[in-house]
Amino acid sequence: QVHLVESGGGLVHPGGSLELSCTASGSIFHIVAMGWYRQTPGKQRELVATVNSGGATNYADSVKGRFTISRDNALNTVYLQMNSLRPEDTAVYYCNLRGYSDYRSHGDFWGQGTQVTVSS
Repeated sequence: QVHLVESGGGLVHPGGSLELSCTASGSIFHIVAMGWYRQTPGKQRELVATVNSGGATNYADSVKGRFTISRDNALNTVYLQMNSLRPEDTAVYYCNLRGYSDYRSHGDFWGQGTQVTVSS
């Protein structure tokens, strides 16, 4: 079983910054990618940013130039530096790991989520 724990959420004013962290533990056979998704009430969960095992990154258009995803492979940890935050960034942010829990089982694993609120 893979366990993901997020931290770093909070309340900030528009234009402020936060850094989220996510550490994976448990039965991890091979990591394909890690990333961040977010969800607000009544809306579908959406991709924010991902980084794959080769270091390639992918960002939602709405966060390009403001958010940066990074990783520490030795610690199975992924970070999301969020700058120039806007009220529309308010959401629960979920950490995702895509990979293999054994030699043949490929799937997605999710953290419990951390609340980010951007408000005046």
